[in-house]
Amino acid sequence: MVAKKQFIPLLFILIIVAAGCSISGDPASGVPNSAVITPSVFAKVDSPTTAVAPPSTDPAPRDSTIPTQQAENTTQLPLPTSTITPTPTGTEVIFEVGEEITIDYLRDLEITGSEITFEEQLPNGANYYQHLVSYISEGNKIFGLLTIPFPEPPEGGYKAIVFNHGYIPPAAYRTTERYTAYVDHLASNGFVVLKIDYRGHGQSQGEPSGTYFSSAYTIDAIAALKSLQTMDIIDPQGIGMWGHSMAGNLVLRAMLIEPDIKAGVIWAGAVYSYDDFAEYGITDNTYRPPATPQTEQTPDPRRGTRAIFETYGRPDTQVDYWKAVSLTENIQFLNSPLQIHHAQDDTVVTIGYSHDLAAVLQENGKQYDLFSYEGGGHNLISPYFNQAIQRTVNFFRDNL
Repeated sequence: MVAKKQFIPLLFILIIVAAGCSISGDPASGVPNSAVITPSVFAKVDSPTTAVAPPSTDPAPRDSTIPTQQAENTTQLPLPTSTITPTPTGTEVIFEVGEEITIDYLRDLEITGSEITFEEQLPNGANYYQHLVSYISEGNKIFGLLTIPFPEPPEGGYKAIVFNHGYIPPAAYRTTERYTAYVDHLASNGFVVLKIDYRGHGQSQGEPSGTYFSSAYTIDAIAALKSLQTMDIIDPQGIGMWGHSMAGNLVLRAMLIEPDIKAGVIWAGAVYSYDDFAEYGITDNTYRPPATPQTEQTPDPRRGTRAIFETYGRPDTQVDYWKAVSLTENIQFLNSPLQIHHAQDDTVVTIGYSHDLAAVLQENGKQYDLFSYEGGGHNLISPYFNQAIQRTVNFFRDNL
């Protein structure tokens, strides 16, 4: 009887102890209540229909409480207070000085032309008409020489060439002078040719600025193409560009930003990487007007170039700005064939410019031809001229 009375209190104590163990923790998880891992840090996904945010790709910090060995079919979720934003693929750089000659800026720029106005009938060529014409580029009235073949346009329209001259002092420039043999060969072979004057040249409105450190002439050339596209007699998808000397830079830049240029030809061109400008220099300087009492109050094209050099230093594609300006650093945008001509004895623009450009074109798998000539100088004069111009004609025939 005594033993039975002692057993009853003992049994009562055992029941109390067992009840205390059942509420002090979760036997299934083995995790005490004071260290429960909340779903916002680590959760097991049981249902495939549950929407789960993508896990962060950032590595967990060293003091993270996330287990290093996760169970199968688990997903790391963001903390409730965090906001996930996609990592940008690139950083847009804004250049406060000189942005207007960067390739990205020009590719985003809307360049328009206008209807072509026939200003004056000029003497005919051997088998083509000649006209003094004008069009609008950035509000400036730009003049040019337009040739049109005698025969009726073929089905689909004439093929056309925007002809871009090299450096000529703007005050001395005349629309019907210089490059007459070049234009005649192209026009007599059935192309419509528009030799543009550039702004500030001849009768054209606007300020002359050069091409290496200004986009003005490039815009004038693309506006000329857009204007040709308004003519019913022109194949709008059959227009190429030709450029000499400083216009080599113009033609390649235009081809990087305007896909409707279907083929380009450069004679004795210069300044493509801008590193090449620093290495080779050039004697084909763009317009630099002298300071006079009459011009002191007018815009000086040198100011823009000077500001660029003061801000970013001399051309160096290790600098972000010069990389953004460089034509060869942006050569991925070239999608039309290019033909290059250069004389080995060119004393104005060294043939090194063309060799370096050809190396970049080769490395990037671009379609191009490079022809070098033993003589002919900067203008590829006879006897080399005839071969070079015939190669030019054949190239445009094959690619327009």
